[in-house]
Amino acid sequence: MFLGHTDVVPPGPLEQWTSAPFEPTIRDGRLYGRGAADMKSGDAAMTLALERFVTAYPDHRGTVALLLTSDEEGPTNRDGVRRVVEEFRRRGQRIDWCITGEASSRDRLGDVVRVGRRGSLSGRLTVRGVQGHVAYPDKVKNPIHLAAPALAELAATRWDEGNASFPPTSLQISNIHAGTGALNVVPGVLEAAFNFRYCTASGADSLRERVEAILRKHGLDFAIEWEHTGEAFLTHDGVLRRAVSAAIEDVCGITPEADTGGGTSDARFIAPMGAEVVEVGPTNASIHRIDEHIALDELETLPRLYLRIIERLIAV
Repeated sequence: MFLGHTDVVPPGPLEQWTSAPFEPTIRDGRLYGRGAADMKSGDAAMTLALERFVTAYPDHRGTVALLLTSDEEGPTNRDGVRRVVEEFRRRGQRIDWCITGEASSRDRLGDVVRVGRRGSLSGRLTVRGVQGHVAYPDKVKNPIHLAAPALAELAATRWDEGNASFPPTSLQISNIHAGTGALNVVPGVLEAAFNFRYCTASGADSLRERVEAILRKHGLDFAIEWEHTGEAFLTHDGVLRRAVSAAIEDVCGITPEADTGGGTSDARFIAPMGAEVVEVGPTNASIHRIDEHIALDELETLPRLYLRIIERLIAV
C-alpha cells in the first residue's frame, strides 16, 4: 500500500511568498507552492507509479492499494488514516508492506529512508492554587511558585537512554500561562502544556505514571489531560527495507541511510497493524516553510523510484 495525505499546513504570511502559495509556479527548475514537497508531489508520484505498474504487470502477485486521506496535518488526526485503520480492523484487512510518501530525504532524493518514528504523548497540566493580593502572601497559594520545582524536575529528568535505533526520549514544555495581567494579583491557576517524543525504550503508560508521580511528590493540586497521538514503532531490516534500499540504488545510484528522526506521520497508525512501514519521499528542506518547493528533476524521478520498489516486491 502507498500512503499519503492531501491536506497542507497554512501558508503563513502571503506577502512573504515569492509567488502565490496556492498557484503552482515553476521557476529556476523548481515547482513552488504550499504542499509541493509535503506532500502533493508524493501523492502524484505514487498514483503515477501504480498506474504504470498495473499496466505493465496485469498478472502481478498480491494486491496494490493507494490510500490518500486529508487529516494528517491537523491537530487531532481522527478522521483520516486513524478512521480508515478502524475499518481495516473491522474487515480483517491485512497490510504486509506500506510505503509512505512523506518528504523523508535530507539533501537529495533517496539519501534517507525513515524506518520508524518516535511516539508522541502530550499533556495539558493544570495546577490549582489560591488567588489573592500579592501584599498578603499568607492568604494565597501561588501556583507558579508551587509548580516551578516540579516543572524543573520534569525538564531535567532522564526518561530513558534510547537504543540503537532511537535517541533518548525527550520532554519539552511548550507553553505556560498564569495570571490575570495585573501585577498585584497572585493567580489561582497555572496551566502548562508539554510533549514527549519517546522512543521504543519507553511507553506512553509508563511516562504518564512517572510524570504524575513527580507532581504528587511536590504536593501539587493538579489535573492533567493526556493526548496520545502515536506509539513509537520501528520496522526492522526485512523484505520491505531491502527492496526499498535496492530500488534507491537502482534509480538514484546511492545507498540510503536508515533513520528514525523527524516528527510524526500517518505511518504510526499503520505500523501497529503488523505491517512493515517505511517513509520514502522528496527532500524536506522547504516543507512547512515560505516558498515550499520541489526540484523538477526530483519530481520526475520519484514515480520511477516508487515503480521500482513495487517491481522488486511483487512484479513476478
